[in-house]
Amino acid sequence: MSPTKQKPGFSRLSMLVGDAGLEKLASARVGIFGLGAVGSFAAEALARSGIEHFRLVDFDSVRPSNLNRQLLALHSTMGKDKIDLAAGRITDINPLADIDARKAFFHVEEAEELLEGLDFVVDAIDSLNPKVMLIAESVKRKIKVVSSMGAAGRLNPGLVRVTDISEVRGCPLSFLVRKRIHRLGIHEGVTAVWSEEKASIPALDDAEMQDENESESYERGRKRRPLPSSIFGPAAFGLAAAHWVVSNILA
Repeated sequence: MSPTKQKPGFSRLSMLVGDAGLEKLASARVGIFGLGAVGSFAAEALARSGIEHFRLVDFDSVRPSNLNRQLLALHSTMGKDKIDLAAGRITDINPLADIDARKAFFHVEEAEELLEGLDFVVDAIDSLNPKVMLIAESVKRKIKVVSSMGAAGRLNPGLVRVTDISEVRGCPLSFLVRKRIHRLGIHEGVTAVWSEEKASIPALDDAEMQDENESESYERGRKRRPLPSSIFGPAAFGLAAAHWVVSNILA
């Protein structure tokens, strides 16, 4: 790609990663599952990093409780589907983006359709069983996956880490995820975004440790106990997940 043919808005990125790097980013196919606090920031970062092929999967709409931490949540977007808002925002950043938007809730029965053709998966799902099955089905298909662990109750973005899931410590959600994927024969090779910070509210650990009944966990929009949150943890998780994807593409 010659300097005269650079895509509008990405000249500074090309200076950093080179024209060849920009082409790699534009060619990669990335799926983002869950467009809440973590997923919305991951989508934003990837769109501004030259990713052009997106599969967005989410079934939820914006609610007032999302305002303190979710990128897509504004008073003007209340009640609107996150999938439509994310697709519109990415297109507004990069009109060349190819966006496959699916208003769906990940289920193993839909894995083939939702994962087909992807190079990378960002798991920003907050339901235990769909999260576990997304990880397992991605590994089964040899799709590189980065999975967000528990971001609620954390304030310090400087304590966010990206490691193999086998190295995560002090995160009740990761304990449950590992327990489930071990049953499926997966012990390592899954990248996790997590925080070394202890959850600020002691009761949060009890909430996260509640193991879900499998049939209940697949109910669309099932009500869960509200957890304390801020923008700092989820935003940092989303940016870290996006950075991991970009780094792997450019490697």
